[in-house]
Amino acid sequence: MMRQLSLLLLASCALGLSNPAAAQAGMPEVARETVPAPAQPGALALPTATPGPDREIWHTDAGQLAVRNVTRPTLNPFLPVGRGTGAAVIIAPGGGFLGLAIEKEGWNVARWFANHGIAAFVLKYRVLPTPVSQSEFADKLAGAIRGEKVGFGPPDDTPPEALADGLAALRHVRAHAADYGIDPARIGFMGFSAGGFLTRSVVEHAGADMPAFVAPIYPNMRPMTVPDNAPPMFVGIAADDFLIGMAGGRTALVDSYRKAGKPIEFHLFDHGGHGFGLGNRDDTTSQWPDLMLAWLKVRGLIKDQN
Repeated sequence: MMRQLSLLLLASCALGLSNPAAAQAGMPEVARETVPAPAQPGALALPTATPGPDREIWHTDAGQLAVRNVTRPTLNPFLPVGRGTGAAVIIAPGGGFLGLAIEKEGWNVARWFANHGIAAFVLKYRVLPTPVSQSEFADKLAGAIRGEKVGFGPPDDTPPEALADGLAALRHVRAHAADYGIDPARIGFMGFSAGGFLTRSVVEHAGADMPAFVAPIYPNMRPMTVPDNAPPMFVGIAADDFLIGMAGGRTALVDSYRKAGKPIEFHLFDHGGHGFGLGNRDDTTSQWPDLMLAWLKVRGLIKDQN
């Protein structure tokens, strides 16, 4: 089963496609050429970097920027223009822990939240190593989708390096809350796909660093350990997402939270596949950002700007 999950994650996350079946049916391949690292104004280095040189490789997936072989984690602030709500959220993009869909599931999402008065911080966290050559990476990825053994693949759960980066990001934003004009008691953490796996791991291991709210979007839907200080959780996933199938067709994550008596808002969209980012225009997945904003207001985590 883990082999099947790995291949599906490769297809849907690394290729940036809407669903794994489409990937296996011969959709466009991941770019074979690298691109220069873009300007990342205001990006802050986290103290959890892996010793050694910067090994980042930038490329495009479905026309949007992505990065792999991250060894130096950073946090990129996107702050509201004018008066904000005082709330903040750290955003972890997905990519099967083999790379990061940093534009689609990071910067674009951060701009949306900043435009709605919520300070957003995109976390570029460390991922597992993949071939240095972009063409070799593309070839091996295609081979993995065909079922070949290629020497790399997504892990079963959050690697310790990614978790360390997530917790370091929380500590940084909280320690510098006054500088960002935010309330240290209203800092959340959210992530997409592998970033959703990371979000779950943050809840399980944050301890005293626990965020005020969390929002795993199309995450691992298997059961989780819910600590006594678990924060309110918002979950959004499409009914045809393969991660539900990999959880035995169940939404055990939701069941775990409810059994623990912790608040959870769950949206199961009729369809939309995996990896929809801010949402698809032709289905209801595009409603999740507004639903989450309304949820934050109902929970008293943000207030309307005056």
